[in-house]
Amino acid sequence: MANAPESDEQTPSATVLAAGPSWPEGTVAALLRTNLVTEPTRAALRQRLERCDTVEPSFFDAQRFALLRAVCARLLPQTEANPVDIAGKIDARLSAGSGDGWRYASMPPDPIALWRGLDGIGESAEMMFGFPFGELGDDEKDTVLCAVQDETAPGSTWGQIPGGRFFEDLLAEVVGHFYAHPSAQDEIGYVGMADAKGWEAIGLDRRAAHEPLPAIPRAGAET
Repeated sequence: MANAPESDEQTPSATVLAAGPSWPEGTVAALLRTNLVTEPTRAALRQRLERCDTVEPSFFDAQRFALLRAVCARLLPQTEANPVDIAGKIDARLSAGSGDGWRYASMPPDPIALWRGLDGIGESAEMMFGFPFGELGDDEKDTVLCAVQDETAPGSTWGQIPGGRFFEDLLAEVVGHFYAHPSAQDEIGYVGMADAKGWEAIGLDRRAAHEPLPAIPRAGAET
């Protein structure tokens, strides 16, 4: 195991330094109490840790928002214990008018693309299975989404926007919101938020003292 930090440096917790076969639950919260994290990063992550699920959407109407929740649940299934409110984060972003600053030339602006794309999914579900998307079984939902991705989904909506591009953009945003959340970062052992002192152990298979061992160590990796 890598050496512990110098004595004048706060350490996240004994469980972090002992780094067992999996990333200890609550490690991000413990790490945020140390001087390994800068104040702007600490403030951002603590805000994300505060549970605040969207009840009333501010961009989508209730029906489209419920559909977005159902789609997100199939694109990235989560445990029921502490799910990230991905649909709520998408709604909040669109309501605020923010984005990543670019889009494919074949795609309309994000608000229009998300609105039309959800309508397209609903239309395809009805045409393929005769029921709203939210009432379908998981396998049927996946069939609809795969058809959108492959650009074989039926419905007039897909003549207005390309299904493949819509699926790509939506999946990227879903995954991005999920892995921006500390609970998801705990799952994969990500500690990039420990940004106060920079990174010294940058060689192949090297790690800092506050980094965890992989869940399944690779042969020959440093332990």
